[in-house]
Amino acid sequence: MEIKDKLEILADAAKYDASCASSGAPKRDSIGKGGFGATTGMGICHSYTPDGRCVSLLKILLTNYCLYDCQYCVNRRSSNVPRARFAVAEVVRLTTDFYLRNYIDGLFLSSGIIQSADYTMEQLVQVARELREVHQFRGYIHLKTIPDADPALIEAAGRYADRLSVNIELPTQDSVQKLAPEKSVHTIKLAMGSIRRKLDEKAEEPKSPRFAPAGQSTQMIVGADASDDQQILSTAETLYGSYKLKRVYYSAFSPIPQSPKSVPLAPPPMMREHRLYQADFLMRSYGFQAQELLPASGGNLALDIDPKLAWALAHREHFPLDLNRAEPHMIARVPGIGLRNAQRIVDLRRLRQVRYADLSRLRCSMKKISPFIITADYFPARDASPSEHLRRSMAEAPQQMNLWPELQAA
Repeated sequence: MEIKDKLEILADAAKYDASCASSGAPKRDSIGKGGFGATTGMGICHSYTPDGRCVSLLKILLTNYCLYDCQYCVNRRSSNVPRARFAVAEVVRLTTDFYLRNYIDGLFLSSGIIQSADYTMEQLVQVARELREVHQFRGYIHLKTIPDADPALIEAAGRYADRLSVNIELPTQDSVQKLAPEKSVHTIKLAMGSIRRKLDEKAEEPKSPRFAPAGQSTQMIVGADASDDQQILSTAETLYGSYKLKRVYYSAFSPIPQSPKSVPLAPPPMMREHRLYQADFLMRSYGFQAQELLPASGGNLALDIDPKLAWALAHREHFPLDLNRAEPHMIARVPGIGLRNAQRIVDLRRLRQVRYADLSRLRCSMKKISPFIITADYFPARDASPSEHLRRSMAEAPQQMNLWPELQAA
């Protein structure tokens, strides 16, 4: 098979893995050194670093052959799809060639399980080793870790990769046993734990060998099982706390041809994935807990309003909030006020009282914030508008899909 045909198959097979962002990589370049590549450049982009830089990645599988028969996976053993496999040298060649042509800034490499977990992990590590040691590649590398692989191989992967990821895929042990019987949540968490220990060792001993400076991440599939958003967010919260993950990524389940009956025939709403990302951001950056966003009894996030607004409407006892007296963390919880503007408000009130016009100048969402705040010259009546009325006025308007988009584009 020609390498371009392999690339077409294996790049398409990799599109279902969402955990490929390149945030947190150390700045590297080849100025005054041997080799080539950098993690500070600009290119053809599809992911973003925390400072807003676009970073493009060659996102491929080493192979889409797989010994496992995970029911939600297009590359499962029983799936009738075209198969292909790269040699280590072919992945190295593609990465270096694409980088030198300014197509990419790094590599995201995953794989189906072939022969054994150790053999597959050895192949992934060999790609990274050759790029780093033979070609002196200084760009970004993200390796998908095989949970059942020998810990020594995972440690070797961390020496060459910027980020490692171990996909937990589903939020509950029961779902994993039902849809991915060859996998074990216990084994996945052991792999996450071993990566965390190495990261902790590196933090305690800065002069110790390099290990995955961009940390680790994971992915959960949304809508492949009966788990609701409360279970998904609670699992994410546990993973963040126990394994210090940089990110949990959420991927809406995509039905595949000849899907087994154990998985849904229709995908979940894409808005559900979007709301989970918003809720995840609130947990990571705003100090929200999963039980604040959704009750322990379960349920899904609202699709018509964002999770922060939903929390505020459910907790009207905290509002309206006096911006000249409130704690900074509570100001950041006001719908329409972000972390930066919360800090700007705190800085401003050290000089003088905050007024309503100040919020407009900060470009806050005035429609959202007006029922929830008090300023020196603005005093909304408490509970003047019922929560349900506010919800209807602030909900995102549904959009009618075009029945014949070809005619609209003509």
